[in-house]
Amino acid sequence: MLLELHVKNLALIEKADVEFGEGLNILTGETGAGKSIIIGSVTMALGGKASRESIRHGADYAYVELVFSVSGEDKAKALKELEVEPAEDGTVIVSRKIMASRSVSRINDETVTTARLRQITGLLLDIHGQHEHQSLLYKSKHLEILDAYVKASTQPVKQKIAKEYQSYRALIKRLEEFDMDSESRIREADFLRFEIQEIEEAGLKEGEEEELTSVYRRFSHSQKIAASLGDAYNAVEGEWLSRALREVEQVVEFDHALDGIRDQLYDADSILEDAKREISSYMGSMEFDEETFRQTEERLDLIHNLQAKYGATISKINQKLEEKRKRLDELEDYDYHREQTKKELEQCRNHLEGFCAQLSGIRKKASRDLIKKIRDGLVDLNFLDVEFDMEFKRLEQFGASGWDEVQFIISTNPGQPMRPLKDVASGGELSRIMLAIKTVLADSDDIPTLIFDEIDTGISGRTAQKVSEKLSYIAGSHQVICITHLPQIAAMADAHFEISKSAINGSTLTTIRLLDRQASVEELARLLGGAEITDTVRKNAAEMKDLADRTK
Repeated sequence: MLLELHVKNLALIEKADVEFGEGLNILTGETGAGKSIIIGSVTMALGGKASRESIRHGADYAYVELVFSVSGEDKAKALKELEVEPAEDGTVIVSRKIMASRSVSRINDETVTTARLRQITGLLLDIHGQHEHQSLLYKSKHLEILDAYVKASTQPVKQKIAKEYQSYRALIKRLEEFDMDSESRIREADFLRFEIQEIEEAGLKEGEEEELTSVYRRFSHSQKIAASLGDAYNAVEGEWLSRALREVEQVVEFDHALDGIRDQLYDADSILEDAKREISSYMGSMEFDEETFRQTEERLDLIHNLQAKYGATISKINQKLEEKRKRLDELEDYDYHREQTKKELEQCRNHLEGFCAQLSGIRKKASRDLIKKIRDGLVDLNFLDVEFDMEFKRLEQFGASGWDEVQFIISTNPGQPMRPLKDVASGGELSRIMLAIKTVLADSDDIPTLIFDEIDTGISGRTAQKVSEKLSYIAGSHQVICITHLPQIAAMADAHFEISKSAINGSTLTTIRLLDRQASVEELARLLGGAEITDTVRKNAAEMKDLADRTK
């Protein structure tokens, strides 16, 4: 779960440290206090959009850090497969530093790309905001929800489809290459023969370029090598070491403590003699053969020319040679290879259709159970006479996810026909529908932390109470973090945080603090009472908190 959030120099926040708890964490505050900044900071840390304007005025950078606690072998194994090792205490730290020109994301102090960051943090936390509510208007989201619900059954088949579909697309592309007239075939075959001959005649060998480059470098700098070695030989040939050895030998008999120094000088003299012989031998073997140098230079030019045309390494050139031989073989036996490709494509299509039919069957069977659970959830959320279903349609062409197109349909009034969500549901209804869906999925997914933003859009009264109960239910198996304006939802908090804004020394600051029970009741009273908070309002707030405690 998410243990801690640290924010520095972000928008109105100079510094904020929040320690979240288990269960339902509620964030409340006046409009404009900065509640959205808190959730926005989490989104930024997870790789969301971050502009230089988000940096607090006068600061050089903004910084967000999330500290997660990872429990369970399955979760630790999934992270390890993504090359993330939790610390000894089971924590994973995600941070992002936002500067004027760039931003840097890290996981456990290792810099990561945005794509990898999202992949890893997707195992730890899921954010549901207004944008995701609106995603229910798109049919692609409906299929994603169904597949998430029955992931264990669909995933193996979807993997087969994805692999087979890749082969299918490759065969279609290959068959398109056979769609050419005889003149074009002859022209392409002639050019392939020229390229094949060019590579074959070169007779390239692995490691040849490196060896020739070494020879070329030695020849190119032969004069400098000779001059430097001559100077080195003269330097080690001097009498200074022999003189030092003679001087020590004259006095070593007077103090045997000098034996070690004498032995070191003996060793140094031996090493220098060896070095002199090596330098002399190397200089004696040096010779500059202009013809060998010219041949080396021409051979390197040939290799570099082939690399520019066919591949950056000799291995890649040889790989390209095999591809060209294969393509030439296809052109020379054109009709046979075209028919073989057609047969392979037909076979691949049959496999795909079989897998797609299998996947569609799994989905349709699972959809009955999913629809029933969502409908029951909607009734719990005060959709009293709701009808809810899922329509299946087969696409004309299958894709990497099969051939199904699905969409949710709904009727919220008796006697009205069921219609697509986008034609019926309001913003408030969409948020409740998404909550019902997340409640169903919460029983099957293993993402430990869920964040709900704007879940209370367009609701009040009894419906708000139902939403609060649903959030509390989810918090029984997940950590839930929720921003709300409604006292019914705030009363259910296991941990209640107040976000406030104040002006200090001409600067506006947003702060966040954990409320004790008395302060939480006072905040509920503010949500209930508006401008004036009376003793009666406070009493109602206390009763609401007591009722929430009994409801959990």
